[in-house]
Amino acid sequence: MAVLDGAAIASQLRQAAQNGAGRQALLQLAADRIRAAGSPYTSAYLYMLHGQELVLEAFSGRETDHTHIPVGKGVCGTAVATGLDQNVPDVRAIGNYLACNLETRSELVVLIRRGDDILGQIDIDSDVVDPFTAAEEAENRRVAEALAELL
Repeated sequence: MAVLDGAAIASQLRQAAQNGAGRQALLQLAADRIRAAGSPYTSAYLYMLHGQELVLEAFSGRETDHTHIPVGKGVCGTAVATGLDQNVPDVRAIGNYLACNLETRSELVVLIRRGDDILGQIDIDSDVVDPFTAAEEAENRRVAEALAELL
């Protein structure tokens, strides 16, 4: 069973949008709700694609110096370059990993896409090695799908 309830977060996002929440508020709500799931969710970052660069637009958890990431660089940039979600069980095993902080041990990146277009991504850091199951990925994908509809 997944820790994250993606359907509940998607519902909260849709309700916020109906109440007039704009892009920034929706992204921040998603980041806050993902992180509020608790362990293993240490930090949640929402990067949106601007040309060939991912730009951090909302986060909950630890601050990061990585506010702009070129497509193809690090786990986040690789997700966009390949068009594939990334589940990295142990970031210490990745040569091109961009460390947001020294405590992070694993990372999950789920793309926000509308059809074939990549709008951005949900980037989750955890201090736990290999915590993100297929169920966790699926729940985060539900949040990403809701964001793709609403943004």
